[in-house]
Amino acid sequence: MEHEKRELSCEQRTELLNVLKGRFEKNKNRHISIEWDKVQSKLESSIEKLWSLNEMERTGGEPDVVGFDETTGEYIFIDCSAESPKGRRSFCYDRKALDSRKEHKPENSAMDMAETMGVEILTEEEYRDLQKLGNFDMKTSSWIKTPLEIRELGGAIFADFRYNHTFIYHNGADSYYGARGFRGSLRV
Repeated sequence: MEHEKRELSCEQRTELLNVLKGRFEKNKNRHISIEWDKVQSKLESSIEKLWSLNEMERTGGEPDVVGFDETTGEYIFIDCSAESPKGRRSFCYDRKALDSRKEHKPENSAMDMAETMGVEILTEEEYRDLQKLGNFDMKTSSWIKTPLEIRELGGAIFADFRYNHTFIYHNGADSYYGARGFRGSLRV
């Protein structure tokens, strides 16, 4: 898959870092023992990851740091928008599902867009962990990484938060809805 240049201008980098820092400081409960200066230092040396974070931001994801992997030394960013990111809705699950639709094809698939953005779709575990940080997807839903055995049978799974509970559901992978998008994660 051909990608455009994955680099931001100096001005775009500065603007993005300011947005991320503001969100980081406003939501300290998401990253209690993490210091912004260390995150920023890592970001400044990761040009392509900054581009991916900008794509997350541009499509309405409001990415924020939610953890640090001691083993790999990576900070973990996840889309923390209250609802599924607006710029990533109305997509079926993956390319196979998109290709199988005979009519009324959506613009894209969640898995293809995630790959283009350089991010991973959240796993069920990541989605459940996100819900421990607040209430997300109270009006929308988000595709999550589907186990192969479900996908091979034509299904895909998605999640949302209703009635003070996180729900994991299934749907045909070729379905798409205006209120369903996907959340991404990125390790930096």
